[in-house]
Amino acid sequence: MYTLKTSASFDSAHFLAGYNGKCANIHGHRWVMEVHACSDSLQSEGQQRGMVMDFSDLKRIVNALADELDHCLLYENGSLKKNTEEALLDEGFRLLPLDFRPTAENFAKAIYDRLSGEGLAVSKVVVYETPDNCASYEV
Repeated sequence: MYTLKTSASFDSAHFLAGYNGKCANIHGHRWVMEVHACSDSLQSEGQQRGMVMDFSDLKRIVNALADELDHCLLYENGSLKKNTEEALLDEGFRLLPLDFRPTAENFAKAIYDRLSGEGLAVSKVVVYETPDNCASYEV
């Protein structure tokens, strides 16, 4: 099995609704996501002969996703009151409601699903909340 790995980072805030601890409050992270793409074989023809895929293509795909998540409030749908959402939007804040609780574990799975759904042969995604703490999802 051949594996490529690239990473990208984004700065965003989140909170964990219903959590009894500091993470119940809005706080930010420099999130880092590592994406591992794999293949049993290498391309045999053309410009990408001898490659799983071009690193620049992999990096472009991963960076585009990081850009979508950058500098916004990531929160679970239904965890903010409607008037709170409206007030934040009225102030010009960028909000990104999610269909999951914004934990590193859930981000790893969501990023895996998103990139796999776009046709990338992902084998593993690692998401760091801090330099020392990460969660991963792999098949």
